[in-house]
Amino acid sequence: MNWRMIVLSVCLGLSACAVSASPSGPTPSVPGMPPGYVPSTEEERVAYDRAKVHTELGSQYLGVGQIGVALDELNTALSAEPRYVPANYMLGLVYMELKEDAKAEHYFKRALELDKNNPEAHNNYGWFLCQRGHIDESIKQFMDALKNPLYETPDKPYVNAGICSLKRNDDKSAEEFFLKALKLRPNQPQALLGLANIYYQAKDFPAARAQILTFMQGQNSTPEALWLGVRIEHQLHDKNAEASYAQMLRQRFPLSKEAQALAAGRYE
Repeated sequence: MNWRMIVLSVCLGLSACAVSASPSGPTPSVPGMPPGYVPSTEEERVAYDRAKVHTELGSQYLGVGQIGVALDELNTALSAEPRYVPANYMLGLVYMELKEDAKAEHYFKRALELDKNNPEAHNNYGWFLCQRGHIDESIKQFMDALKNPLYETPDKPYVNAGICSLKRNDDKSAEEFFLKALKLRPNQPQALLGLANIYYQAKDFPAARAQILTFMQGQNSTPEALWLGVRIEHQLHDKNAEASYAQMLRQRFPLSKEAQALAAGRYE
């Protein structure tokens, strides 16, 4: 399963993570700026608006893989207002994609220096640490993100913590994190798919089926999910359900590696 792309969708596609900032403690007067910041001049207000717009554009370009354009937009944002927190952690994500880890870490840490309670800064820094194999540190960052009572999407750090737990084959912790995400958002697709994979690997095929069915009810359709559905039903000897998943996989994602595995009969 391509967990990297799944989590990019969690970060970039669900709640405009590049521009949300709701720190605990003293509420900032301006979202995305350090706590207590209040623009005192028209020039400062214009600079803030410019930083916000270019950060939103940078997030959108990063989401569709246009890394160079995203970098330009985010640098423009910081040129306008260096203290704009989302521009800093989004630059961290860009440099993570470019594998310039020193720069990525600099911008993640800079975002947290500006606002130590910013949940998205913690969440994105945690994902960077996860991808670089620092699992314990990454999970700490995800849990720090959850300390903010005003965080609008607390399911995201739980999903990311689950995915990172799987990277070190800690299925028990991953299951716990995914279940916590589902308590907050019952149809959280990444959590459902993660649990389906865990239960499939544990050979608990009925439990895996229940998760994948709920996933599909949300009108989610990915080659990974359809291929998992095929294999679950193959194990449960439900030929009609298996054929249904297989047909959707062939029709919707004919060039995917999952469709190729299906054609070759490679079920494991």
